[in-house]
Amino acid sequence: MTNSTTSSTSAASTISTSTSTPPEASRKGSLSAFKGLLPFLRPYRRHFVMAGIALVVAAGATLAIPAAFKQMIDHGFGAVAGAQNAAQVDATFLALFAVATVLGVATAARFYTVSWLGERVTADIRSAVYSHVVDQSPEFFETTQTGEVLSRITTDTTLIQAVVGTSISMALRNMLLFVGGLVMLFITSAKLTSIILVLLVLVVVPIILFGRRVRRLSRDSQDRIADASAMAGEILNAMPTVQAYTHEKLEAQRFGGSVESAFQTAMRRIRARSLLTMVAIVLVFGTIVFVLWLGAHAVLEGTMTGGDLGQFILYATMVSGSIGALSEVMGEAQRAAGATERLLELLAAKSSIQNPARPLPLPGRTASGASLSLADVTFSYPSRPETAALSHLSLSIAPGETVAVVGPSGAGKTTLFQLFLRFYDPQSGAIKLDGIDIKQLDLHALRDAIGIVPQDTVIFSADAMENIRYGRAGATDEEVIAAARMAAAHEFIERLPQGYKSFLGERGVRLSGGQRQRIAIARALLKNPPLLLLDEATSALDAESERLVQSALEAAMVGRTTVIIAHRLATVQRADRIIVMEDGKIVETGTHNSLVALGGIYANLAALQFHNVHIAH
Repeated sequence: MTNSTTSSTSAASTISTSTSTPPEASRKGSLSAFKGLLPFLRPYRRHFVMAGIALVVAAGATLAIPAAFKQMIDHGFGAVAGAQNAAQVDATFLALFAVATVLGVATAARFYTVSWLGERVTADIRSAVYSHVVDQSPEFFETTQTGEVLSRITTDTTLIQAVVGTSISMALRNMLLFVGGLVMLFITSAKLTSIILVLLVLVVVPIILFGRRVRRLSRDSQDRIADASAMAGEILNAMPTVQAYTHEKLEAQRFGGSVESAFQTAMRRIRARSLLTMVAIVLVFGTIVFVLWLGAHAVLEGTMTGGDLGQFILYATMVSGSIGALSEVMGEAQRAAGATERLLELLAAKSSIQNPARPLPLPGRTASGASLSLADVTFSYPSRPETAALSHLSLSIAPGETVAVVGPSGAGKTTLFQLFLRFYDPQSGAIKLDGIDIKQLDLHALRDAIGIVPQDTVIFSADAMENIRYGRAGATDEEVIAAARMAAAHEFIERLPQGYKSFLGERGVRLSGGQRQRIAIARALLKNPPLLLLDEATSALDAESERLVQSALEAAMVGRTTVIIAHRLATVQRADRIIVMEDGKIVETGTHNSLVALGGIYANLAALQFHNVHIAH
């Protein structure tokens, strides 16, 4: 069997390149969206063939049943009853049992195979969508809510699972019964079958036209569910703020309104689909009843046998039932088509940050760290193109140098870090790591060379050992513990109930701010990068925690180039150089003492902070 991971990856890449048509265009189609699923289906051709064989056998067995009944009626219940008629009846019922056995085995094989395909393909789609989303640049998440993505990965893929694992099989089965039954109807009575076909054409056309409305409503229903899911995800991630401002009832009302909107949209879909089902059944069966009335008169007139009419009735019921089932399946398929379109739109999203076709290798690491330079860099965020976050910025950082970046909020400090990690590309200028433009580096090679301790430390729902090991997945337990010792985290981790195996809670709720920061520092130390980025690493800590974290940071800076962002100037006084930024530009450069003597922005910031410290004491 084809490896599922490989198929998921290839499917994602195929879809990303093949679905270049805009979403608006795909919405105008009917079931054409399912073409986008072909890359996920191709790896399992053998299973589809097996399901097809079982399907054909089951349909053939079903189609044989009315013929057996014809034989039983015509030969078993003739005008003269006797031993020969009884033997005919016995043989007919034995044949029926054999047909039922074949039907049972083939149906079970079909069910198992298509159910496996539904689960397998859905798992591949979920993996492909998730893999595609995690490769997107932060620009993608500026406009896409994570709750919406989760809704597509769960709800939408479940609809596709129903189509692949049930609806396709049901549709093919009923198509075979429809075609086979129609052929047998012609064989039984061409006249009656011709009449029924003309009437059915008049019936099916309005059903198809009304089905398009059901499809539009299905798409709207999925959108409303995604909106409610996105809202719930956002609020649940901000519960402390919601409760602090006593907005629990307000948010519950907002979510209730969103759920009610989804319910109303779903009810419009359900009403339309119910009406479609009712119209289909009444019109189709009405047509068949009329034709059977004609057949009954033919038997009375002697132009048909009782067995022929019985066979015709069974085949007509089979054909009408298959049409009704097809209309039901069409409703499910139309609903899943909307889900497929939404998933394909997600998979078609292109990250603006791409690996170069021929990436250059980084030079060998030196004992002092990496060099970093910016040459005339100008950058605006995609969501705010008219505002320059950085303007004609030039900077050169030598290997092993510790550079602090300070300035008021909005000066562009954090933007620098995002550009260093190539979360975004500048509109002009170049950023070089060890003399190589970072656009020419493989993204993983670039980011492997950079360690970051963010202001808001991310702690995963795992134990302390795995949280630190996130810095380098293949690290041994001993290496993890050594990194924790260097980050002054070993002692408090050892005091946890299960030590390094202690679960830290979702987002690290069982740890203090200082403990979370030291976990982040240990993670960066374990990674052992030549370039270290520290983003406000001590801004939210008390004096004791700050002392411990500061000690850990000093250990982390040894043997590597370090860039520090800090509002608290006490943490940057020992930097080799301090860069002062304002409005996306470097306005001052120097050491702490030289900048204080300069009497500019840094001097004013220092005066305010250190004056407040004296007042506090």
